[in-house]
Amino acid sequence: MDLKNFKWINESKVEYKDGVLAVYAPDRTDYFNSPVKENGAFPELVANGALYYTELTGDFVFRTRVELEFKDTYDAAALLVYENENVWAKLALENSDLPCKKPAVVSVVTNRISDDCNGPVRDANYVWFQISRVDDCFAFHYSVDGIEYRMVRVFTLPVGRTVKVGFEAQAPKGEGGYRYYSEISIENKRVKNIRAGY
Repeated sequence: MDLKNFKWINESKVEYKDGVLAVYAPDRTDYFNSPVKENGAFPELVANGALYYTELTGDFVFRTRVELEFKDTYDAAALLVYENENVWAKLALENSDLPCKKPAVVSVVTNRISDDCNGPVRDANYVWFQISRVDDCFAFHYSVDGIEYRMVRVFTLPVGRTVKVGFEAQAPKGEGGYRYYSEISIENKRVKNIRAGY
């Protein structure tokens, strides 16, 4: 994988060896514009997650396997589509706050205010992710085997033709740690069926 076109928002540590990209999540880091008001007002947005990104123009398909060791609630390895701190979307394998105490595929879409969606629960610390773009429409998909992908959500974002896309590492409640990305594929292509992801 050629990393020469990758840059940082909230620079952290990164290593690339034997096809595995390791991005360090510093402690108390996240991207989230809470939709829940406190004392009648929205809390200050959080936009300090480590984002190692490249810029993609037009339609694309971005795939990778993500893996991490879960320690604290909301520890996550994510893929992020980023226009600015008020317009972005992420697909994460996260140590969720679900009652089952298991990690989940979590997605967040932010257009000034974030939504927050706990998706499928995992009994493992890894999963494959895909983000695809067709015009201003995006799709998040996940896979448990790297072969068959299932839709998490389809949505639009008010972004430019060129957008930042990359690997986000977060530890909102904890002390941080490395998040691992492998089997990375980025293609400038247009999927025929964005809901299907191909």
